[in-house]
Amino acid sequence: MDTQAYPMEFLYDGECAICRFDVAHLRRHDRHGRLRFIDISGADFDPTPYGRSKAELLARITARRADGRIVEGPEVFRLALAANGLGWLVAPTRWPGLACITEASYRCFARHRVQLSRRFGGIFARLTPVCDGDVCQRPGSGS
Repeated sequence: MDTQAYPMEFLYDGECAICRFDVAHLRRHDRHGRLRFIDISGADFDPTPYGRSKAELLARITARRADGRIVEGPEVFRLALAANGLGWLVAPTRWPGLACITEASYRCFARHRVQLSRRFGGIFARLTPVCDGDVCQRPGSGS
């Protein structure tokens, strides 16, 4: 694991149902507190520390590693899953060939994320764990 990456600030669009779904699952498995989730959709969010505009941050998933480096796209998910001990699941996405396919797939998803969230948001909302601070529950678990 890349120890210089954590704690890592994971920037996400809190108005996107798919993004909230991903964040809730990552938060639920972040047992070591390696990830800091920052909702950039609010009017009070200041993008200045990230060296990008808010529109640029909303266009492509972005994170800031503990060493200050900014990472974008699929690498954000690779690092986030590695923080949760699941890096092996996405390790093949770094392989030659698969890395290109992963990046192209992500670019396509990012370009259509808002429309996909509108269309399928209800499904993701029902599957998203309910989180209160650092405690998350599965939908319908009641505990």
